[in-house]
Amino acid sequence: MTVIRLTRMGRKKQPFYRIAVTDSRKRRDGGWIELIGHYNPMPVEKVLVIDNERLDYWLSTGAQMSDRVKKITGR
Repeated sequence: MTVIRLTRMGRKKQPFYRIAVTDSRKRRDGGWIELIGHYNPMPVEKVLVIDNERLDYWLSTGAQMSDRVKKITGR
């Protein structure tokens, strides 16, 4: 199954995340099919950049969003 989830980047105690479309059997930071955005929770105002057109496309093809991605995107 295809899933839309976060992959952790950054360094120790300063994470930022990429929003990736990947196979559900892959590891969290393993290979991905497409990157559709990024999320930085560290600044005072959290930064979320996402390509809504590609997100809609992947949802229409049957991809499932992880719980955290649903929460930060508000869908």
